[in-house]
Amino acid sequence: MSGNQGYRIGVLALQGAVSEHIAQLQKLGVDAIAIKQPAELDGLDGLVLPGGESTVIGKLMRDYGFIKEIRKFVKQGKAVFATCAGMILLAKEIVGGEKPYLSLLDISVRRNAFGRQVDSFQTYLDVNGLSSPFPAIFIRAPYVETLLSPEVEVLAEIGKRPVLVKQGNLLACSFHPELSADERVMQLFLQLVAQK
Repeated sequence: MSGNQGYRIGVLALQGAVSEHIAQLQKLGVDAIAIKQPAELDGLDGLVLPGGESTVIGKLMRDYGFIKEIRKFVKQGKAVFATCAGMILLAKEIVGGEKPYLSLLDISVRRNAFGRQVDSFQTYLDVNGLSSPFPAIFIRAPYVETLLSPEVEVLAEIGKRPVLVKQGNLLACSFHPELSADERVMQLFLQLVAQK
């Protein structure tokens, strides 16, 4: 995909599915790099917050000083794509009273909403903007409990529960697009990057 060449996308590399995101981005012609320190956000066109364990990633984000720097990154109009646990990190509210981390996306999210690891599944999602269903892999996945602003656009849902949402330069999904051979959801993120 030559249209993506020249983009420099960071993948937050504190814990989680980092290498899978980098591999998919590189396959799309993007310069993708692992981000381990806040200073490495400089010069990026976009950022991916990968799946993993949200409480671990969130604690490390606070400890390393990422919270303020990612908020500043978003205020600059740069795109952020949050997958699975990343959706929890981006959310304004977390059901159950857990303190939010970045508080950037106007959603209330329920962690592990689809069950435990043994309840993981794959399904085909109808996604607004895609011409055919997307094979989505859900692993201990959250879902959006409540939309907190009319600015949040639902791009896909399961049983009336949003699992892919967009708000401005933010994109978040409950599933793991990086584990699919289908790159179209990652391309939706790159379209946001191109709009900056």
